[in-house]
Amino acid sequence: MSFNSFEYLLFLPAVFLLHWFVFKQRGNRNMLIVVASYMFYAAWDWRCLLLVSFTSLCSYFSGLLIERWSRWSRAVSVSNIVLNLAVLCFFKYFNFFGESFSLLLNGVGLRVDWVTLDIILPVGISFYTFQALSYTIDVSAGKIKATRDIVAFLAYISFFPQLVAGPIERATNLLPQFLKNRTFDYARAVDGMRLILWGLFKKMLVADNCAMAVNAVFADHESYDGSMLLLGAVLFAFQIYGDFSGYSDIAVGSARLLGVELMQNFKYPYFSRDIAEFWRRWHISLTTWFRDYVYIPLGGSRCGRWLTIRNTFVIFLVSGLWHGANWTYVCWGFYNALLFAVLLLAGKNRRYTDTVAEGRFLPSPREFFEMLATFALVVIGWVIFRAETIGEAYDYMRRMVTDFNMTVPPLGLKALLYVTVLLAVEWLQRGKEHGLQFSGDGLFACRAVRWGVYYLLFMLTLLLAGVETDFIYFQF
Repeated sequence: MSFNSFEYLLFLPAVFLLHWFVFKQRGNRNMLIVVASYMFYAAWDWRCLLLVSFTSLCSYFSGLLIERWSRWSRAVSVSNIVLNLAVLCFFKYFNFFGESFSLLLNGVGLRVDWVTLDIILPVGISFYTFQALSYTIDVSAGKIKATRDIVAFLAYISFFPQLVAGPIERATNLLPQFLKNRTFDYARAVDGMRLILWGLFKKMLVADNCAMAVNAVFADHESYDGSMLLLGAVLFAFQIYGDFSGYSDIAVGSARLLGVELMQNFKYPYFSRDIAEFWRRWHISLTTWFRDYVYIPLGGSRCGRWLTIRNTFVIFLVSGLWHGANWTYVCWGFYNALLFAVLLLAGKNRRYTDTVAEGRFLPSPREFFEMLATFALVVIGWVIFRAETIGEAYDYMRRMVTDFNMTVPPLGLKALLYVTVLLAVEWLQRGKEHGLQFSGDGLFACRAVRWGVYYLLFMLTLLLAGVETDFIYFQF
């Protein structure tokens, strides 16, 4: 069941009505969340529910054992972490590592025939596994008490708005919300509806229209000249942004309708002035997860410059591998680590923590150049990310430069129009949480104007949506 499907259009209001008007007690509401979440996940493959349940129960009981067996708490914690990672690696990386090892041995003259397994990749396994790991680690570190409310814990792991593609929530933020009574907040619920509308615009109008041109270009990049390859790369940057940030917006908005607050996952990343700022604004829930649970335990930035660079490479390489079982993702992580390391060596990785052109309508020439240069570097990375092989990525970028000529592109012009609208709205709203968060003053003080904008956006999304495609991050 996808967020942009007719089924979800019926599913979410039904859960909303039952949550607020039928089930009044916290425990009953949590049970509703669990049942609804399992139904939501079963719409892809009911067999994978066994895996979600297994992960949830192992983490729940490990939390209890960590507190009860203080002498063995570290052993229990490590065992559960290893178990969860083993399950993740089996389903996601078994064939990848096996085939890579076989090719390596064959390359040195040792003939090895590796048997691959027909393994189904469970939707969202990387997301809910990391969420379960955060609970075990935080309980072991004493940051949160182990809960004895198993229904609340199951709701924490399986909460349907963010179950299959995040944001990856921490136990310290999300779990306590299931352990207390939730009250309806009209203003937050209305803002949730705005977020859902803005997310659908990003996904259905921007991402899906970009996808039509991107898929055509990357499927047969040898047939296009450099200008079209450049356009395909740029459109993919906006496809993946519209797709993933759109999903996150719908997830956060859906959760708000149920009285639950999820973390913001994107903060206008394409207005970043260097690569460090970009990674503070892109997929925030994952980057902060790796920062807190991998980077800082390795020593963070307090262990000397070269060890800090080593730690940076570790988290980017692991992050690349987290995205998928392909060497292109590892190469993409290495590429971003190199860019980040340059800033670390120059001591400029924390240079930009404010909003670009704050208090001004237009950026300065320097800010504009920095944003353009950062975006160009990000686009190169997205070519590596999107390509099927490293060789294909290299050939794509080579032809983009050597075969470049200014021609009118045969594809993607309509998508560029929607991208322009997206950029214009987000630039004007870059100081706000999302594109439709109106302050209530000036022109938007008039309710009729606000509703006119909502209605226009809804109709445009409905009438001009591209061919429906799966959310990109479902595969991760």
